[in-house]
Amino acid sequence: MPDTDTAELEPLVLEAIEAIRPALQSDGGDIEFNGIDADMVVHVTLVGACGTCPVSMMTLKAGVERIIMDRAPGITEVVAD
Repeated sequence: MPDTDTAELEPLVLEAIEAIRPALQSDGGDIEFNGIDADMVVHVTLVGACGTCPVSMMTLKAGVERIIMDRAPGITEVVAD
């Protein structure tokens, strides 16, 4: 069981999302936080241009996931719902 629970990680995840958001918005998209599950997986929804962009999964994994995992130790993955 991780030492950190989801309630402790949520503010860190939200802070990371706020840091990412301007870059996504500049491309006509955005990101919505949906929650953290028991496996420490962050669930998000990519909206606007990000929801239909063919490279959105690359953006999610290479950008969003990396930044969130860096800022919120204990997160294991970020997935788009």
